[in-house]
Amino acid sequence: MGNKEQVRVGVGVIIVREGKILLGKRIGAHGAETWATPGGHLEFTETPERCAVREVYEETGLTLDTVKKIGFTNDIFELENKHYVTLFMLGESEQGQAHIMEPTKCLKWQWFDMDALPKPLFLPLVNLLKEYDDAKQFLSELQTMVAEENDKIR
Repeated sequence: MGNKEQVRVGVGVIIVREGKILLGKRIGAHGAETWATPGGHLEFTETPERCAVREVYEETGLTLDTVKKIGFTNDIFELENKHYVTLFMLGESEQGQAHIMEPTKCLKWQWFDMDALPKPLFLPLVNLLKEYDDAKQFLSELQTMVAEENDKIR
């Protein structure tokens, strides 16, 4: 089996702060020029939660306070002949600014209202949003998850 025939596992981290989602403009890899959540490849023996914490810190310099599994997508990048299963995590990071830590992979980080997301979006995020009627429903469910997690901590 050649490398291009393998299914890879990616982890995408949705960080919501004050009703906005953090997205970065991808460069230099599949999905270049699209907007994506922080994330990356799941490493051998790594948990999705640990991968989320690691990737967010490596890409943005942000530290996650909490991490929760929220779903997955099956993503086939036809032009690049790549196939990923992306595990989406909800991450909470209450403090700090997102910085460009990997300038060969991300042009900039920016916070967006869920009803005003930029285009084009990275395929895994497009596929995740297709699971919901609209972005507002998605944000509402994310905010409910965050509130439930905060209640458990208190």
